[in-house]
Amino acid sequence: MQRLTSRAWVEIDLGALLRNGERYARAAGVPLLPMVKADAYGLGAVAAARALLALKPWGFGVATLEEGEELRAAGIQTPILVFSPLLPTQFDDARAAKLRPVLGDFRVIARWCATGEPWHLAIDTGMNRAGVSWRDADALRGMPVTSKPEGVCTHFHSAQLPDGSREEQERRFAAALAELPFTPALVHADNSSAIEHRAPSPFQLARPGIFLFGVGSGHSAAFQPEAVVAMRGRVVEVRDVCAGDTVGYDAAWRAPRDGRIATVSLGYADGYRRGLGNKAHALVNGQRTPIVGFVTMDMTMLDVTDRSCAAGDVVTFIGRSGDASITVQDVADWGGFSPYEILTGLRGRLPRQYVGAA
Repeated sequence: MQRLTSRAWVEIDLGALLRNGERYARAAGVPLLPMVKADAYGLGAVAAARALLALKPWGFGVATLEEGEELRAAGIQTPILVFSPLLPTQFDDARAAKLRPVLGDFRVIARWCATGEPWHLAIDTGMNRAGVSWRDADALRGMPVTSKPEGVCTHFHSAQLPDGSREEQERRFAAALAELPFTPALVHADNSSAIEHRAPSPFQLARPGIFLFGVGSGHSAAFQPEAVVAMRGRVVEVRDVCAGDTVGYDAAWRAPRDGRIATVSLGYADGYRRGLGNKAHALVNGQRTPIVGFVTMDMTMLDVTDRSCAAGDVVTFIGRSGDASITVQDVADWGGFSPYEILTGLRGRLPRQYVGAA
């Protein structure tokens, strides 16, 4: 249990995380390359990776050199791919940590190949972010066999949409692969939403990301993940207000009647976004309760006029309380954000409580 002195915290259900991984793996039908970048989407990369080792993944994906080093320091021995392009100045550190870069610049590739270490080739099929462009695929014919990558990958930009873009990217990817003067051992492209909408995977690896952490890709998906995250804070004060009184910065909410306001010691410095004020709800003793006024840096206010509420009570901003629940997607929808922003925005001053470990 979370200690009574905690003002706010995040709960991560590692059992649910693992079950999501098992569900995804069954559908994909190929070994997994779980993405644990951005501190496992805000939930703790080391704890998530350790839990996911039970799935016997091929390896893990990160975005930065430092993220890979953190996993190595924690004793993770599987292959680790760094998906954001590395600079040659980072090569020595990457080799020391036995990290595999994902590269798409021919000059950088040549310098890495001189090290003799494994790497993966990125083919850009429409994201226009990193990798060898599919339009330049003919240049791949000249790649020396001595420099061949361990794997080749691309990234779908809209796999959750029934707009044909994934199929078009797959056609471009296949055309680029056909230009290679060798057959790569590993080909991977499927992210979370790709497998949710088309399974099994036609490739050698699949790269689940946000699905593992409890966020699916909508009602059209063939299957949904279990919730993994809960965000809670404690009421630190309850005060009476009179009709016409204002609450918070810019007087952005005015009491329509005499009532009561509860203040929770959690704010946008903890990752609960300022713009959720006057839009979002939280659960007070199992009841949906409106957030009023702008969320402030360290505190959030709720209208508890018709609620049983006292200082010390736990308020759930994400997660379940009684028979009611609020999902990451709910919060994202209220604020007009991406659920990725909500998860990765959970800030470090919130202590993590891991539950449900296998």
